Amino acid sequence: MLSRLMSGSSRSLEREYSCTVRLLDDSEYTCTIQRDAKGQYLFDLLCHHLNLLEKDYFGIRFVDPDKQRHWLEFTKSVVKQLRSQPPFTMCFRVKFYPADPAALKEEITRYLVFLQIKRDLYHGRLLCKTSDAALLAAYILQAEIGDYDSGKHPEGYSSKFQFFPKHSEKLERKIAEIHKTELSGQTPATSELNFLRKAQTLETYGVDPHPCKDVSGNAAFLAFTPFGFVVLQGNKRVHFIKWNEVTKLKFEGKTFYLYEKKIILTYFAPTPEACKHLWKCGIENQAFYKLEKSSQVRTVSSSNLFFKGSRFRYSGRVAKEVMESSAKIKREPPEIHRAGMVPSRSCPSITHGPRLSSVPRTRRRAVHISIMEGLESLRDSAHSTPVRSTSHGDTFLPHVRSSRTDSNERVAVIADEAYSPADSVLPTPVAEHSLELMLLSRQINGATCSIEEEKESEASTPTATEVEALGGELRALCQGHSGPEEEQVNKFVLSVLRLLLVTMGLLFVLLLLLIILTESDLDIAFFRDIRQTPEFEQFHYQYFCPLRRWFACKIRSVVSLLIDT
Repeated sequence: MLSRLMSGSSRSLEREYSCTVRLLDDSEYTCTIQRDAKGQYLFDLLCHHLNLLEKDYFGIRFVDPDKQRHWLEFTKSVVKQLRSQPPFTMCFRVKFYPADPAALKEEITRYLVFLQIKRDLYHGRLLCKTSDAALLAAYILQAEIGDYDSGKHPEGYSSKFQFFPKHSEKLERKIAEIHKTELSGQTPATSELNFLRKAQTLETYGVDPHPCKDVSGNAAFLAFTPFGFVVLQGNKRVHFIKWNEVTKLKFEGKTFYLYEKKIILTYFAPTPEACKHLWKCGIENQAFYKLEKSSQVRTVSSSNLFFKGSRFRYSGRVAKEVMESSAKIKREPPEIHRAGMVPSRSCPSITHGPRLSSVPRTRRRAVHISIMEGLESLRDSAHSTPVRSTSHGDTFLPHVRSSRTDSNERVAVIADEAYSPADSVLPTPVAEHSLELMLLSRQINGATCSIEEEKESEASTPTATEVEALGGELRALCQGHSGPEEEQVNKFVLSVLRLLLVTMGLLFVLLLLLIILTESDLDIAFFRDIRQTPEFEQFHYQYFCPLRRWFACKIRSVVSLLIDT
């Protein structure tokens, strides 16, 4: 039996799992890993496939069975982290946005960051005014279709491509005008570099918003950027705290705390899992951008005085070390295979760049941005910052100041309109009827469905009654959790109960210790005085001695039973 168990365990350890990673250009890389393979092994495989050396800016994102997204930890087993049935599906994304993307050493790295920021622009995370939006889109056109050619590009050609959640005709004309007159002669690499330089100046560069609520119950977005911690609320940036001013990050349940030198910011996440993910992202970003050396990284705990909480440690290199390492790279620039954009006007789809290389295990396809992108919907939609706009209005995106505000300024207007994740996306976690709810939320916002979504929904199109019921469920989901005041009351009650339990436990332990020391043979004046009191003699003869005899009898019976067997 032991040999069968050992052989079964050996087969389990040797089992291979199929992993599919969706890349930034929407191609897919498929490989197999062993059961005990660490995240670092999978990440190294992926970077080797991409011929990427400046890899510290990137990471692998996945969604657990509870629909909560995570970054893959490189020091832990891939299989244990995913907790889902194989084959595993993940996404390769920028995890730490470079403070100056134009300063990256290799063109392949700049190209991958370009693809990520292009996704941010499409999904509404990178907010900008109309003129900036037109310039960024023109850079994308120039990089992917080249110079304007009247023979190849008829009137209205820019309307065939989808750069943003929604377009206006005026914006499309502006994009085409810039592309025709200002960018002629720029190579793809030059256009991508100019795109990065422009994007880096925007207030929301590098923002990956986490939806939360403040202590008053108002919706807010928390984000970590290369420059510090940001809170976006309504149409304003209400807080911007530089990394060297952040003294501590902590979470407890659904409550997230950020400690500055003078204030403590408190926000409430949709779920405890989402709050823990927010906390871990903050710990990693602070370590990456703030510290001088990776040797300065310390294990961070969210525990309080009486109870142990979560512990986490950032395991990678910091930004300064990455820059120093990049300066030492000396090799022939790797070849980049760029592919042109695929025009599409009937649905919000876009091809996000080239197919980097050809590998036997890589399955490549152009993917529509749709409900089929289960992981991508949570990275690029469920926690994105959606943008309201009219189809033919003068302004496409909310206004954003192009220059960064003074660090002492806490409130900065970043948009003409307020925005909310409830307008176009689902909160985390997603309900079981995620397909119907996602389709319903898109219908509410007037967004057209992609071909994949239509095929998925044909078999189970909800009736009018079901749509109304799902609408109510969607609104309930988007309203979040219970009020912050109730949260604070419950938290206070729990803290008081914990304090009482700990106090009673300490008193009980001290009482037992006092009894043991008093009944011992220690010849100390304090214990001698206690032994001579009538109360102690009564306790000794009526309770302690009978209890001691009972324990001795039980121990003897157990010993004799063991000897007989």
